[in-house]
Amino acid sequence: MKLIKKPYIYRTAIVIIMAFTLQSCFVAKDYKRPELEQTENLFRTDNLATDSMSMADISWTELFSDSDLQKYINEGLQNNLDIRTAIQQMTVAEAYMKQGKAGYLPSLSANASVTHQELSKNSQFGSFFNGSIDQFEATGNLSWEADIWGKIRSNKRAGEASYLQSVAAHKAVKTQLVSNIASTYYQLLALDAQLMVTQETVVARDSSVTTIQALKEAGQETQVAVDQNIAQYNNAKALLIDIQVEIFRTENLLNLLLGRPAQPIERGDIDNQSLESYIKVGVPATLLSNRPDVIASEYSLIEAFEMTNVARSNFYPSLTLTGSGGFQSLEFDKWFNANSLFTNLVGGVAQPIFNKRKFKTQHEVALAQQEQALLNFKNTLLVAGNEVSNALYAYNAETEKFEYRIKEVEALRNAENNSEELLANGYANYLDLLTARQSALNAELNVIDNKLQQLLSVVNLYEALGGGWK
Repeated sequence: MKLIKKPYIYRTAIVIIMAFTLQSCFVAKDYKRPELEQTENLFRTDNLATDSMSMADISWTELFSDSDLQKYINEGLQNNLDIRTAIQQMTVAEAYMKQGKAGYLPSLSANASVTHQELSKNSQFGSFFNGSIDQFEATGNLSWEADIWGKIRSNKRAGEASYLQSVAAHKAVKTQLVSNIASTYYQLLALDAQLMVTQETVVARDSSVTTIQALKEAGQETQVAVDQNIAQYNNAKALLIDIQVEIFRTENLLNLLLGRPAQPIERGDIDNQSLESYIKVGVPATLLSNRPDVIASEYSLIEAFEMTNVARSNFYPSLTLTGSGGFQSLEFDKWFNANSLFTNLVGGVAQPIFNKRKFKTQHEVALAQQEQALLNFKNTLLVAGNEVSNALYAYNAETEKFEYRIKEVEALRNAENNSEELLANGYANYLDLLTARQSALNAELNVIDNKLQQLLSVVNLYEALGGGWK
């Protein structure tokens, strides 16, 4: 029998390795972003921007110039409990990612044992070993699996995608927190302005009640006019209490966002707030790189894609090398003697044949989960575009409406003054004046609310575009 020459052995080994390498290209695929036709028309607007610059690229420190608001946002980013929870989730994902990267390394374990065995004297070995055996053993075991089909690589990539998804989720929490803090702060400023208007109204109506009572005593007005003035005065005082209660609740809400106990909030004035100069939406495709939730959903898709690779690779044989070695002796004083040394080295290929449909089920589940992740990615992108559209339209509407609100207040204040003059000359009744006063108060409160809605629409647009985490 002729011996096989070594060159032929080497060539055969090379061919086998090449075959395995080529086959791995067909098992573990590389992720490619799916085609997303809807990215071109995500924003519903008549003036779609072509400039890639988006207000989401602006840091919140530049967008919000109010020093108190900046202080609160910075405090919230440091202490908010949701932010701290998201950071811990990142730590968990990072640990799994490190585990995935270690998949290429061999497994190594060590063991030391002392065994005492009592044998039956009537057994085959009982009389030979005088009825007992003592065995001393110290071993090391090593196992390594070759990544022929890319399973380990896919596991590693899945772990990386999961970690990056947690990073994006942390950014999403930051974006939402910045938006919530700014919105709550602006609501406080609007309530302050409404409180001031209402307090002035209470003072004016208190004076009006005194005046009308004097006129009634002089016989120039009736008790009906007095009662109506008193009713309007008390209505304003009740409204004042409602606003104070809302201020108290809003201050507590802001403290909760900041992760601290309830306490008074220092703040500025709503008339000094302006965000209009930063309105830039950028092209729709920027949502893929700016919106943290969109980014997170794509990393979820990547993770599902890689786990599909893993499930597919389970159908193919695995090549495993195992080895063990150490010292084994029946006598303690010869335990670490050179003659007690032993080694074992085993290389094997295992091909799954029938495993109760386990691998096929895993593959089908992985494919379904990958499709779910893809649909979620597309839906998240559509929701992002919808939010941008709504916020942009709301800003334009509130800006246009503000001009009409100002004109409404001017007209109603004129009506109030004219009613007073006509009443003094006997050409109008007191009901006309009371109606004009109530309408003027409502209009002034509406102007403040309109100013608030402008600010909130800019904040919502900033969040919708993915701003706040940079």
